[in-house]
Amino acid sequence: MLEVNGKQIATNTEGYLEQQSDWDESVAAAIAQTEGIELQAEHWEVIHFLQTFYQDYNHTPAMRALVKALKMKFGPNKGNSIYLHTLFPGGPAKQASRIAGLPKPSRCI
Repeated sequence: MLEVNGKQIATNTEGYLEQQSDWDESVAAAIAQTEGIELQAEHWEVIHFLQTFYQDYNHTPAMRALVKALKMKFGPNKGNSIYLHTLFPGGPAKQASRIAGLPKPSRCI
C-alpha cells in the first residue's frame, strides 16, 4: 500500500500498482521516492515513453526491447543500458515500469 496525498494506493508485493488508473505524476513521484530516486526531466522522458509504448503494444517492454525502442526514438546516447542504469539503478525496465504505473515486464525476473 502506498499513501499519496491522503489516498491509499494499492500495490502488489513488488510495488507495482494494482490499478493502473490510480497512476498520476504524484503517484510516480511517491513510488520513485520510496526507491531513492528524485525524478528529473530525463526520468520523465523514459516514464512517458514507457506509457506510450504500453498503450501502443499492450505490454511493458523488457530491458532489451526498451533499449532498442529508446534508441530508435532518441538516439544512441539515450538508447543504451548504461544511460538507463544511471537513471534507474534498480533495473531500468522493472524500476521505470513500476514508477510509470505499468505492469512488471513479462521477461524480467
